[in-house]
Amino acid sequence: MADTFIALLPKAELHVHLEGTLEPEMLLRLAVRNGVRMPWSSVDELRAAYHFTGLEHFLPLLFQGAQVLRQRQDFYDLAMAYLMKAAADNVRRTEMFFGAQTFLDAGVPIGQQLGGVLEAMHDAASQWNISTALILTAQRHRTQREALELFELVQPWAKDILGFGLGAAERGNPPAKFAEYFERCQSRGFRTTIHAGEDAPAGYVREALDVCHPDRIDHGTTSATDPQLVARLRDEGIALTMCPLSNVALQVVPSIEKHPLAELLRAGVRVTVNSDDPPYFGGYINDNYVAVQGGLGLSRSELATLARNSFLASFDSPENIERSLRLVDDYVHTSA
Repeated sequence: MADTFIALLPKAELHVHLEGTLEPEMLLRLAVRNGVRMPWSSVDELRAAYHFTGLEHFLPLLFQGAQVLRQRQDFYDLAMAYLMKAAADNVRRTEMFFGAQTFLDAGVPIGQQLGGVLEAMHDAASQWNISTALILTAQRHRTQREALELFELVQPWAKDILGFGLGAAERGNPPAKFAEYFERCQSRGFRTTIHAGEDAPAGYVREALDVCHPDRIDHGTTSATDPQLVARLRDEGIALTMCPLSNVALQVVPSIEKHPLAELLRAGVRVTVNSDDPPYFGGYINDNYVAVQGGLGLSRSELATLARNSFLASFDSPENIERSLRLVDDYVHTSA
């Protein structure tokens, strides 16, 4: 069965927001632990709120729920819960986004935030043999000055940070707004990613490439509307970290069957599959693979290409990438 093949397929996850992995049960538990009042009294009531008309509807709920994370143990528990699920989905490498600005607003010291996350990453690597990395994301509805302040604030942890990204509300906050932020990150040797073409036009993707020069594009869904941009992504080997269930839940696309992932994959773009904010959008990484396999009619060969792409698009070392590609090839051979 396709889902059995997917379950055991070695893969990397390159687009998951750690604060967006907060399951309803943990959210309500941490609210009690930290004395934070939430408007939901039960898991069922909270899950009922997970019906979105778009990104502008989802983000306030995400930020509201994140207010329950207040102490180092909370961030440790959050990261460990996600990493356990990732390992169970046979994720061998995960490069997690973390939006520290949300918690700084709530008065949580950056050391408490990063201390809990980094400890969990270390423990998960030991327990489940999963390779982990951290990408700090600035929020684009804020100013570039705030993004630069975040960048400088976390420099004491620079050796533990893989890169920097840009997320949150896309429309009205074009990539060029953060050109200096990306230039500084890159000048200090960090890898960079940028959300572009999720709920904004393909021109945002083009601007991101021209002005910010990221290593990867997060989402890139609307790229498919611009044939010249598709050819550029293919020819320059720019990876897209796509999140199919997220795109359906936020009405970026009307259905999985209308998602451009297969079209872009078959055009030679380095497409990857990821979960984004899994509790909110209906599933973790394997659920996304199953959804695109069924909805887009992907073959086993194409599923394996997606897995290979995930390692090729990662910021892991060349040696580790080669090792991971062999894992995929060996698995495909033995499961034939």
